[in-house]
Amino acid sequence: MLFNRLSRQKSSLFSHHLTLLARRLSSCTSAAATTTSSKLYDHYSFKPPPSLSPTPENPNPNSNLKKKSKPKYRPPSSLDVPKKKYTDLPFDYRYSYTENSQNARPIGLREPKYSPFGPGRLDRQWTGVCAPAVDTTVRSVDEEAENPKLEEKRRIARERIQGKPLTNAERKALVETCQRNRTKRQINLGRDGLTHNMLNDIHNHWKHAEAVRIKCLGVPTVDMKNVCTQLEDKTFGKIIYRHGGTLVLYRGRNYKPKKRPVIPLMLWRPHEPVYPRLIKTTIDGLSIEETKEMRKRGLAVPVLTKLAKNGYYGSLVPMVRDAFLVSELVRIDCQGLERSDYKKIGCKLRDLVPCIPVTFEKEQIVVWRGKDYSPPKNSGQLLTHRELFDNSDNDLVSDVLDENCSTNESARQQGFYSDDDDD
Repeated sequence: MLFNRLSRQKSSLFSHHLTLLARRLSSCTSAAATTTSSKLYDHYSFKPPPSLSPTPENPNPNSNLKKKSKPKYRPPSSLDVPKKKYTDLPFDYRYSYTENSQNARPIGLREPKYSPFGPGRLDRQWTGVCAPAVDTTVRSVDEEAENPKLEEKRRIARERIQGKPLTNAERKALVETCQRNRTKRQINLGRDGLTHNMLNDIHNHWKHAEAVRIKCLGVPTVDMKNVCTQLEDKTFGKIIYRHGGTLVLYRGRNYKPKKRPVIPLMLWRPHEPVYPRLIKTTIDGLSIEETKEMRKRGLAVPVLTKLAKNGYYGSLVPMVRDAFLVSELVRIDCQGLERSDYKKIGCKLRDLVPCIPVTFEKEQIVVWRGKDYSPPKNSGQLLTHRELFDNSDNDLVSDVLDENCSTNESARQQGFYSDDDDD
């Protein structure tokens, strides 16, 4: 009896608690319902923005559709014929425009005539040395290349891009923006000179700035006049400042990056063709014994200068010309340089001084002035160490780097410089 009574009391208490819990839950849900319903919407017809609504409206009804699946990856096949890239640049495509002379004719090739642009990537025929802009099937390629009509078209196109010449104030402002303390953008022109892919780098820099700084080091600096000429000729730009091996190349007033020329990139560097020997067994006009004796004397001559690796050699040609006034043999120390580098330097000296290379043994360049030597009359054609490209009446750009010129002038007369001397 007692047990049954206790069980009844417990069941009644449990049911009572359940009813209280149900009442509390119902009151909470009703309170939540009242809080969710806004009086502002009832009285003022307030509509919340889509970002606050629980189910924002979909502005694009087609977005729920399935996205197009990407095509499956298919590995490249040799049967695919790529489209040829058409380019209308009016000059021959070469690996280097400053270090490979067009006048030097090779006597052979070190590889077959495989185009460095890749198969089917260029509409011009690769001859093993260059891709000519003219038709290679004509009888005389040189006559067509020297067509005055083509040169006139290039001149008109360049003048149209350059527009009105810069004033001295505009030139000074551009040069100041290209200094090392203002920007880190720079193109390095090294031992290979002005390469074909470097043209594309220049146009990429011209997307962001009107002028670009170019640092020239190594073998090309022996003939800076050629470097400046080729840069202006191949890019249609204008050099507005030169200080040693540092150049500032201006793109022009009417230059439009979206209408830049199409420049196909070389995928690999072509092999160097086989050229005639620079140093012959016997020097012209001398016997074998006299040639051997001259080479022995040349290696014993005091050194004119020592060339540093990847230095600036802009004053080398005037130094050799001055040395020939007192001595018939000149020796240049090239220890640490690559053999191909000082061979190129010797070839440049032969054409610019002019002189006769005697030997390249023991990492030395020995040149002979010849029997009937006379100082060249056109020595003023070489650019000086500091070219300002300004008018004589208002020399404004000279104030930009005059502070750095005095400290490096003595080192420039030595013929060799470190990597940081030009700036």
